[in-house]
Amino acid sequence: MVRGSTRPTSRDVAQAAGVSQAAVSLVLGDKWRGRVSEATAERVREAARDLGYRPNLAARNLRLGRTRTVLLVVPALTTEFFAGVYTGAARVAAEHGFGVVLYPSPEGIGPARDPFASAQAALDGVIASSMAADALTAIRGEALPLVMLDSDPDGSLGAATVNLDIADGVRQAAAHLLALGHRRFLHLAADVPSWTFEIRARELAARLSQVPGTSVRTARAPISIEGAVTAAETALAAPGTRPTAVICDDDQLAAGTYKAARRLGLRIPDDLSVTGVDDLALATAMDPELTTVRLNAELFGERGMRALLAVLEDRAPESGDIPVQLVVRSSTAPPR
Repeated sequence: MVRGSTRPTSRDVAQAAGVSQAAVSLVLGDKWRGRVSEATAERVREAARDLGYRPNLAARNLRLGRTRTVLLVVPALTTEFFAGVYTGAARVAAEHGFGVVLYPSPEGIGPARDPFASAQAALDGVIASSMAADALTAIRGEALPLVMLDSDPDGSLGAATVNLDIADGVRQAAAHLLALGHRRFLHLAADVPSWTFEIRARELAARLSQVPGTSVRTARAPISIEGAVTAAETALAAPGTRPTAVICDDDQLAAGTYKAARRLGLRIPDDLSVTGVDDLALATAMDPELTTVRLNAELFGERGMRALLAVLEDRAPESGDIPVQLVVRSSTAPPR
């Protein structure tokens, strides 16, 4: 065939490779294994490369009733963590010819307006954080192929769940502080009704209960520096013996704890050790730099998108939680 201005078709590829159009469709759709030979598949791929053939995705989508578009529903973008989740998801999506639309749920949690006239008509699937799960009802996302992030695997709305090993992160932070000699703790908990924060509270209480002589108080705060300042200052100034370590559910809560400690004349880490979760850029901008649990946001997004692709293709998603790591910096030290 002599190349011209006419776009090559699958029929042209079939003729060049000496196979049927059905075989071309199987190979280029990556569904050939067990149906055609490896040699035939390679011959088809080579013919497609030589001809400069590209599948007509628009026609294919009309035929399949698919738009190759995924909605990523997350809490309001108050930190760079969910930007990292989007980056990872979009990277994997692009490799498979999908686009990702990012939709932050207003106020971080709660119902969201339908971003499309009909989400089911416009989307192939949804990836949603458990902190934005209520948004799914408004966009009818629970009726679509759905992957939940940071969600209870035993009680999730989704066909699959992808989780960070946040329980292990809490265990690492608690073990670090216990090894330093701390026994009086304040848990500055995110005031958000979400499985991930319930797990953190439950795991912390379980870990500390194993060590005689420990005590833990809980104060709740919205995920903001301002909210954390008020909650931490009230808790640290309360009557009774002051905690020597504060375990925060989030780096922003830790930043608020720093400000509260300074208002009370407490020095970190001399008078008070502080840990966070996320390892945001904020963690190394604080003085002293924050000991925190590092979560790989981009890998989280990648795994979420791969899980959705598996659901769409009727495959079993990859199992196992994503490991996390405690990064020890200067905000923790033995109690005086």
